[in-house]
Amino acid sequence: MSTKKITFLLFFFALVMTGCAQKTEKQTNKMEKQYYVLIETPYGNMVAKLYNETPQHRDNFIKLVNQGFYNDLLFHRVINQFMIQGGDQNSRNAKPGQMLGDGNLGYMVPAEFVDTLFHRKGALAAARNNNPEKASSSNQFYIVQGQVWTEDQLNMMAFRFGKTFTEEQKKVYTTVGGTPHLDGDYTVFGQVIEGLDVIDKIAAVKTGMADRPVEDVKMKISVIER
Repeated sequence: MSTKKITFLLFFFALVMTGCAQKTEKQTNKMEKQYYVLIETPYGNMVAKLYNETPQHRDNFIKLVNQGFYNDLLFHRVINQFMIQGGDQNSRNAKPGQMLGDGNLGYMVPAEFVDTLFHRKGALAAARNNNPEKASSSNQFYIVQGQVWTEDQLNMMAFRFGKTFTEEQKKVYTTVGGTPHLDGDYTVFGQVIEGLDVIDKIAAVKTGMADRPVEDVKMKISVIER
């Protein structure tokens, strides 16, 4: 075979391999696309990252956000050093003192428990009723505030609730804080990466019956690009 033919074949092979590499890179980028949401409140804004490891919860949440479902709904249940909960469609234009928390869209999302995704401060997780499959509410969610725990407290909690905490969980719960007793019972599908102080501000508001804030705390949620 002549030198020219060899050179041409090598050049052609290089072009093919480059095209394949670019195609693979595009496919990988598409598969690994990361979603973020902006949660606007009267107390400031939060940015949350949605986990690709929980695709059913991620896609359901994005669908509702893009529909504008959460806009003007309330954080209707707020417990200091625990969590702030919202997403009940009945909270839109709810009257003062109206009991909230039962709103759903007629379906549930199957549980997606991932050991590395746990209830650290800022965790975005799905609320649920007391169903044996631990399937999630179609629309209600909560954001963890929690508290910092000692290692002895974690050991007692593990014994009481029959849980096992990894070294990573112990490190986070004894420094950053969270709600470790919820791990393995509620699906964590995102994490607040900006605006953790907003959680503290909302968690500190005055509440009345059923832990509903005396003054409405409205939300607006949108998908954002990063």
